Amino acid sequence: MDLFSFKKPKNELESAPEEYQNTPFIPEEMWIKCPKCNTMILTTDMEENLHICTKCGHHFRMNAKQRIRTLADEDTFVEYDSDIESTHILDFPGYDKKLEKAREKGSKESVICGECKIGGVDTVMCVMDSGFMMGSMGTVTGEKITRAFEYATEKELPVIVCTVSGGARMQEGIMSLMQMAKTSGAVKRHSDAGQLYITVLTDPTTGGVTASFAMEGDIILAEPDTLVAFAGPRVIEQTIRQKLPKDFQTSEFVLQKGFVDAVVSRSKLKSTLEKLLRIHGYGGEVSAQ
Repeated sequence: MDLFSFKKPKNELESAPEEYQNTPFIPEEMWIKCPKCNTMILTTDMEENLHICTKCGHHFRMNAKQRIRTLADEDTFVEYDSDIESTHILDFPGYDKKLEKAREKGSKESVICGECKIGGVDTVMCVMDSGFMMGSMGTVTGEKITRAFEYATEKELPVIVCTVSGGARMQEGIMSLMQMAKTSGAVKRHSDAGQLYITVLTDPTTGGVTASFAMEGDIILAEPDTLVAFAGPRVIEQTIRQKLPKDFQTSEFVLQKGFVDAVVSRSKLKSTLEKLLRIHGYGGEVSAQ
């Protein structure tokens, strides 16, 4: 045996090196690594900071229920059509199992719609959920959003839609693509009735959602560093065979091109929405601040 390759067996009873003795042990589920600055953040600190990195300001993705809690006044959100769920309409292989797996994460569908108060202002709100098949738009998604707009039109209420989506749901074929026209028609009728529609683009907002109701708002806001696109950067690079700029299709980039009205940090989003609602005549006059 090579004497220089000999290594002493590890003895679990031996004390740890001195430099590690005073290092606190933190279970993996209690911290998360920021993908932008690589800082390790306590999960509790991140949640208390609206799922924003405490060091670099990176906005982590939120599910629909978490986002509703950050925007709606406490205990005011009333969900619509919670009993409507997607079904295996085209007998697409494996779709039923994908739906079952998606529902295990906590949401029944890729969008939650309902009525709430934002800063005391009555509002209809639709919030898409990336945890449910990456917020893909199926027939139920389009139906729920359409019903929400129709209710808002009837009750003369503003609509706020928080988008996050990988696009139309391929397992539902042409039926999912039809939702682009269906939701756009409901948006138009709401607009013709003189009501306000605000969209909040969150990461990522792509595909058929971008090509329909996401970009049809009277006012279009976006969170920082959000991917906003129809076709994603990888698809474009493969098509044109060129490398795209690093910030291509981010919310800051599309703001410069005029596709977005403002990029708003999540910490200021609720107050911004309330101010916009009041400026447009909902819930009384806007404060002077």
